[in-house]
Amino acid sequence: MLTLGPLGFLAPGLLLALIALPVLWILLRAVPPAPMRRLFPGVALLLGLEDEDTVTDRTPWWLLLLRMLAVAAVIVGLAGPVLNPETQSGRSGPLLIASDASWAGAPQAAQRRERVRDLVLEAGRAGRPVALLRLSAPEPVQFQAADAVLPRVPGMIPEPWSVESAQVDAALEALDELDAHETIWLSDGRAYAGQDALRAAFQSAGALRVIETGAPVHGLLPARFEDGALVLRARRSLARGGEEAPVAAFGRDPAGIERVLAEGVLTFEDGATEAELTLALPAELRARLTRFELMGGRSAGRVALADDSLQRREVALIAGRENREGLELLAPLHYLRQALEPSAELLDGALLDILPANPDVIVLADVATLAPAEADAVAEWVEAGGLLLRFAGPRLAASELSREVEDPLMPVRLRAGGRTVGGAMSWGAPKALAPFPDESPFFGLTIPEDVTVSSQVMAQPDPTLAERVIAQLTDGTPLVTAKPLGQGRVVLFHVTANAEWSNLPLSGLFVEMLERLSVSARASRPTAEDLAGTVWKPVQVLDGAGRLLDAGTMPGIDGAALVEDPLGPALPPGLYEGAERRIALNVMREDTALAPAVWPADVPVEGLDVAQEQPLKGWLLALAMALLGADAVASLALSGRLPGRRLSAGLAVFAALSFPVEGRAQEAGASASDDFAIAATSEVVLAHVLTGDAAVDRTAEAGLFGLSQTLFFRTSIEPAAPMGVDLERDELAFFPFLYWPVTADQPLPSDLAYARLNAYLRTGGMILFDTRDADVAGYGGASPEARRLQQIAAPLDLPPLEPLPEDHVLTRAFYLLQDFPGRHNGRAVWVEAAPPDAEQIEGMPFRNLNDNVTPVVIGGNDWAAAWAMDERGTPLYPVGRGYAGERQREIALRFGVNLVMHVLTGNYKSDQVHVPALLDRLGQ
Repeated sequence: MLTLGPLGFLAPGLLLALIALPVLWILLRAVPPAPMRRLFPGVALLLGLEDEDTVTDRTPWWLLLLRMLAVAAVIVGLAGPVLNPETQSGRSGPLLIASDASWAGAPQAAQRRERVRDLVLEAGRAGRPVALLRLSAPEPVQFQAADAVLPRVPGMIPEPWSVESAQVDAALEALDELDAHETIWLSDGRAYAGQDALRAAFQSAGALRVIETGAPVHGLLPARFEDGALVLRARRSLARGGEEAPVAAFGRDPAGIERVLAEGVLTFEDGATEAELTLALPAELRARLTRFELMGGRSAGRVALADDSLQRREVALIAGRENREGLELLAPLHYLRQALEPSAELLDGALLDILPANPDVIVLADVATLAPAEADAVAEWVEAGGLLLRFAGPRLAASELSREVEDPLMPVRLRAGGRTVGGAMSWGAPKALAPFPDESPFFGLTIPEDVTVSSQVMAQPDPTLAERVIAQLTDGTPLVTAKPLGQGRVVLFHVTANAEWSNLPLSGLFVEMLERLSVSARASRPTAEDLAGTVWKPVQVLDGAGRLLDAGTMPGIDGAALVEDPLGPALPPGLYEGAERRIALNVMREDTALAPAVWPADVPVEGLDVAQEQPLKGWLLALAMALLGADAVASLALSGRLPGRRLSAGLAVFAALSFPVEGRAQEAGASASDDFAIAATSEVVLAHVLTGDAAVDRTAEAGLFGLSQTLFFRTSIEPAAPMGVDLERDELAFFPFLYWPVTADQPLPSDLAYARLNAYLRTGGMILFDTRDADVAGYGGASPEARRLQQIAAPLDLPPLEPLPEDHVLTRAFYLLQDFPGRHNGRAVWVEAAPPDAEQIEGMPFRNLNDNVTPVVIGGNDWAAAWAMDERGTPLYPVGRGYAGERQREIALRFGVNLVMHVLTGNYKSDQVHVPALLDRLGQ
């Protein structure tokens, strides 16, 4: 290939024919020859006469130039000109394509795989062997032919961890065994330890090129609870310019469906690499949160999982005296229940019976003396991380508890008797609360002016008292004291939990103070020593794109490794469950730094997006044809055979064909968009995705037409004519159902199209992916369509999938079905997986599966061909043979009816079959 700047020629030898253009000019000027001049006396009789038509005796220069340009366009066009050609680096021999393949590059994962695919194809055209190396999960490197490597390109997916020292060592060991080669390194744009060692190893083996986007890497740190609010922090690798990053908090609503419960915007100031956002959420809403996600891209680093530190606490309530009937407002636990019920799970029972349940908080309301067994058990529980919250009262004031010697389960020593202010036998007025100190967990709370204290138990002054006071009265008297005990704490309110000694329990401040204390219980992250000898089972893990997946049969993790070891194949980020709590392992930690990768001057760096190769041969040959057409019109005009109006008409037609009116096309496009929206929303419309393959698109349209006719005659649904959808241009929200036939060479959607697709799936739409290859491959096989489906589906926000179970609502949405054939009847149909807790219950005919419509159905049975009909209802494609084939077509149509009924009615049919069992349980 010959390249001249951005222009390349596949057959540059043909350009030598341009040398003949001057010779051709001379020949055209000489033929026909000019007439010889002779004197003829009779010419005098013709003087004064004028011919209507004139004929030139020599070809005009501009017509010769037109012909030269036409010939030159033919020569250059046949030379195979290409704009932005994909040129080889000028080297031969093996090519190693290395990729960081970490979470930092997940937002551009699809573009990276396309670039790797282009590099493999380019090497294949040059006959170079290729090898792939994922640095986040290194494997032995083996150079192979490009055709053998190409099927592995879809497996170049990002992992949910960074390239750590273990991966760097494994990659260096694999590189030591290789001979000289060229390396193309797809960097995620983030610097990490060992990057320089890898670069040196690549350069020692041969030439090195780096490909990266230059875009900043973003990460979201785990949420923390401070001063009654959630604090979210995000980091970025580049500090250039201001930037706003929206963040969403996801959780489950009362029905158990995951939704966005809160939203906010993190603002990066110009020159700053970290941004912070405070979310003030009600305790009940905060307890439902499961994860936080930084919007604008998908990666594991942009997701922060929430564990037990933000979940609802289990609080045990124990009173020193029983409630008196009819005097509930005086009960010691009444106000505690009212304050804690919205944000905590309350436990009742005897102290020794509650301790095995390992609550987060134990509240003792006016409990003075504990039995030795109870005291030892509570002390052990507090030292393990529990919070013991005690309230004073008449019993505590009259007891000898913590008088001479400080009791282990009391934060301070107490003075004998109590203090009464504002009563008939006192000289002072009730005391108000002083502002909370900075180190107090109550700091920042607003103190109502009407909150006062009339009685309390007094703390015995000693050197440690000042550091244990977390709330006090205006005269400096301690109101709430606390001390650490092992990993837990003991807190004492020096007033009662009811309104006998203070009106504090009647105020909103009381609720906020209890919430601060209960949330802080067990909030500290355990250390390796704390978890030594324990085993933690992974429940859910994150993939590189930030999607939560079921951990399945992954082995348990040692507790010390859970805290100390870096993330990797043996320790992926996710939720881990122990005997007493859950711990979230997130990609971003406090010590995680995001810095851009810096490359030396001798390493060429290219962008990920490159100008696409565009052949110009067709355009130049079309130009040559247009020039020859203009030459024909001009020649006829010069010869007098196209006079007057014919010449004007010919020029007008030529101009109309050569220069279409652009403005009208734009206006027509705008009106077409409105017409499309009206046609899609006036009635129920089934749609199919346009693939670019005319035959496949015609089959899809005919199939949906046949399915629409079947729905019209058999159900109450009366669909309009089906429509084709362009993912890059058309709005998808108009359609409840999309049929997507997958072809091996259809282009991948753009980022904007993927955003529309993900929004469509999240808002209740259904896509039926049909690879149409069930006759030649099984699901997940190596067919070109299956590989293309993997590439298409990678950026989509899809749930876990499973083969369609026998009790799924699709088997009974309208017809009772056991098989789901199309033109082929070869393999399983895949739908959204059932929840892990979906079990068969006695008396129920079916399991309680997903409450929503499955967003995707995947198969390869070529349903559109089985549904396809013409306007007279005649099938267009054969299905099987004889009666068995027609029966298979009928089942395929019934499956299509069930699909549409399911997407329009959800689990209505599933709920109906549960009605008898539900009524029986209710006794009606």
